[in-house]
Amino acid sequence: MQVHVDYNIWFLQIIDHIFLYADLGCQFGSYRMRLLLQYFQLSFLLVLMACANADVDSIESISPKEASVMTSGQKAVIVDVREDDEWNEQHIPGAIHIPLAQLNERLLELKQYKDSPLITQCKAGGRSAKAVDVLKLAGFSKVYNMEGGIMAWEKAGLKTQ
Repeated sequence: MQVHVDYNIWFLQIIDHIFLYADLGCQFGSYRMRLLLQYFQLSFLLVLMACANADVDSIESISPKEASVMTSGQKAVIVDVREDDEWNEQHIPGAIHIPLAQLNERLLELKQYKDSPLITQCKAGGRSAKAVDVLKLAGFSKVYNMEGGIMAWEKAGLKTQ
């Protein structure tokens, strides 16, 4: 079972409470109380922004050309997380096809690559970024997201099947 926390809702609930207390402080409290609450609000927002940036920075991306070099030297494997119809239309030669929705259940298929670089790829880069998170949680340490997905791969003039 995979647990998903919606941080946006959590964040909004916390902010609502903070502003409620700030309003009460303005109505019934002193000037010092209002300053303290405003300081707390600002500090809280800065901490949340720092945490959000840490999550974004944790996904390493590589260009299609870099991915091509890594796979041609057999230093990395591409995992295509698009759906079956997208895969059948075209795909990168040598890529392993595991749709994102099936990735958790099919992690054993990638076990042999646990210590090798894995490059996740989709159509434009969104689903493959989610796949990076899934693989890292499963213990894969060298996981990269291919920037722009197969669209960028084609745009770079690289071969597809």
